[in-house]
Amino acid sequence: MDIVRTLTDPLLIAGVLGAGACFATVVTVAGPMLAEDKLGSRLKEVAKKREELRKKSRADLAKGTSLQHKNANSFAKNLVDRFNLQKALADDTLSEKLIRAGLRGHAAQTMFYFYRAALPIAFGLIGLFYAIAFGDEWVLQMKLGAVVGGLAAGYYAPNIYLKNLADKRRSKIMEAFPDSLDMMLICVESGMSIEMALQRVGQEIAPASVELAEEFALTTAELSYLPERRMAYENLARRTNHPGVKAVAMALTQAEKYGTPVGQALRVMAKENRDLRLSEAEKKAASLPPKLTVPMIVFFLPVLFAVIIGPAIIQVSQMMAERAGN
Repeated sequence: MDIVRTLTDPLLIAGVLGAGACFATVVTVAGPMLAEDKLGSRLKEVAKKREELRKKSRADLAKGTSLQHKNANSFAKNLVDRFNLQKALADDTLSEKLIRAGLRGHAAQTMFYFYRAALPIAFGLIGLFYAIAFGDEWVLQMKLGAVVGGLAAGYYAPNIYLKNLADKRRSKIMEAFPDSLDMMLICVESGMSIEMALQRVGQEIAPASVELAEEFALTTAELSYLPERRMAYENLARRTNHPGVKAVAMALTQAEKYGTPVGQALRVMAKENRDLRLSEAEKKAASLPPKLTVPMIVFFLPVLFAVIIGPAIIQVSQMMAERAGN
């Protein structure tokens, strides 16, 4: 009971939350200075992918294989293989989700299935422990709800993580994509081929967007070794999953198919992507006032009322006290 009182002490909870807020502030401020440059490692992975495509250039590469970002833990791999989790938790769209999130290779699939099986158990045990330790006055339904809620949270957590990671990666790519199209237009009009333009632009755009540089390098490799160039553009659109990139891929495919100038297609696509980026910025700006309504009502108005009405309440209380004394 002493432990329960200590853990439920409001001062202790407030101190923990304050310490967490301070730690998050320090990490946010110092994070950009301590961030490592991942461009070199990603370009090495692209070089590995290029070598794989070179070895398999005579095979059917309708579906391009992917780079491997990290090695799967041996324990996780053994667990997945022993219980055959890839079949039990099969997901037909997993490959697409991992590619869009920037996680490639069999190791990423193995770790996904491992977390898909392990997190529900871990979250369920946490919910059970919380229900036993702090739920003395809870009814049975509330305890079961805590356990079932933990199981559900653990089951859906990997998919939510992949979705957030893919959205973050796509936003980083699209921040630099219109500028990269302008640079590609300059390269193509100067006489470069589309492969050389993608390679050059990837090198120039790398400081602004490592993810876009990685995609351009991978597209350059696929243009060199895939049986059809159309497949490389389709893979680029599939990996990014953005309407702007899909339109550019379709325009490049049609330009090569019908022999129309690539520079003209890039000029039109660059303008459309700039307009698309501007419209998204305007949409975010228009959605800001409704988002600020609740914080203003919750945090600003009570303080404003306290500042305005507080002195009047103090004066009235003093007057009533004086009358009561008289």
